Amino acid sequence: EPRFHSAPSGFSDPPESAMDEEGRIVYIWRNPAAQLTKSNVFGASFPAAYVSQPVVAPPPAASGDFEALGAGEAAFGFIGVCFSFLPFLFCSGIVGLLIWAGLRSGKSRKLQYLPPKVAIEGHGIKRGLTAVEAAILMEQPVDKILTMTLFSTIKKGAASVKSRDPLELKVSTPQPEGLQAYEVDFLHAFALKGKTERRKKLQDMVVSLVKGVSEKMKGFSRKETEAYYRDIVERAWVQVETAETPEVKSAKYDEVMEWTMLDRQFDDRTRRTFSGGPVFVPVWWPRYDPGFPRTAPTTPKPVPGVPVPAVKGSQTALPHLPGSDFAASMVNSVQGFSAGVIGSVTDFTGGITNRTNPIPKAVTSSSSGKWKGGSSGGTSCACACACACAGCACACAGGGR
Repeated sequence: EPRFHSAPSGFSDPPESAMDEEGRIVYIWRNPAAQLTKSNVFGASFPAAYVSQPVVAPPPAASGDFEALGAGEAAFGFIGVCFSFLPFLFCSGIVGLLIWAGLRSGKSRKLQYLPPKVAIEGHGIKRGLTAVEAAILMEQPVDKILTMTLFSTIKKGAASVKSRDPLELKVSTPQPEGLQAYEVDFLHAFALKGKTERRKKLQDMVVSLVKGVSEKMKGFSRKETEAYYRDIVERAWVQVETAETPEVKSAKYDEVMEWTMLDRQFDDRTRRTFSGGPVFVPVWWPRYDPGFPRTAPTTPKPVPGVPVPAVKGSQTALPHLPGSDFAASMVNSVQGFSAGVIGSVTDFTGGITNRTNPIPKAVTSSSSGKWKGGSSGGTSCACACACACAGCACACAGGGR
């Protein structure tokens, strides 16, 4: 015989016993005045010889004497069980939410590679930044920054693409004059054969680029400078979009291509701008596209419904591509760079952020033994947290922007 613990007030004690259709004993506690919003706990002890493992079994759906309980009491039994689990579910939900928020915050922080000091407001606009440096200031995705650097080296004749998948470059010798320091580092990275060594070198390049931009921004307003370069980006797109002929549009795009890539809507805007007509490719395009003919054919492939102009005084037509193909090539260049060269953008950028914008480390005070977070002004702040339920995890974060 089982031993029953004290039942909640108002319930029959001891419980009634009955037999279900499968020959199992069922114990029933009754209370017609039970409150549905209140949880109730019932206890019973059984000889160990009859219990192989701890089991809590719900009552059968409808069988034998259980039907005598009626729909109301059956519903109460189910709701009572639910309410008894609410505190656990609520606590688990909070823990899960905290973990999710922490993971999302950690992933987002990996992409914030600019150090906090760049956000300290100075006065005036910092002019003269290159498009790549402006991209760093705007904290553009690293794969886009590397793609912009790829195009800048190709346009200057410093490199050409040997294969696009995987991306391999042929570095020109001797190097042309006027290369930026980050372009030289970029080419040095692609001179390495191993993927791991190449990625490490590219991370070093971006770290140096971030530090260089931080140095140039000393004393200048980041907010005003960003607005200045966003205006340059918009004006660059206007020049391309308002061009009256395909030849002029292509020429304008060649001039301002790096600036248009700073647009957050670069993908969609490129497709809209170049759909429906030909694009006359610049002279450096064959160095980017190994499959494109380096010598323009005397009889170019026509684009349906679009006349192909010819260069005056020559029988050779300007090399061109259908606009959709050109747009797809530009848009996919960023995706191809991340997939084939640096791998996970978040992990790659995280390696940069750890060096340019690391999380402030906690230090132990030798006098008090308490954990404190240091600050540049010489002050300190204590950090503590508490949880209402067991198993919760707390974390304190310092620094910020």
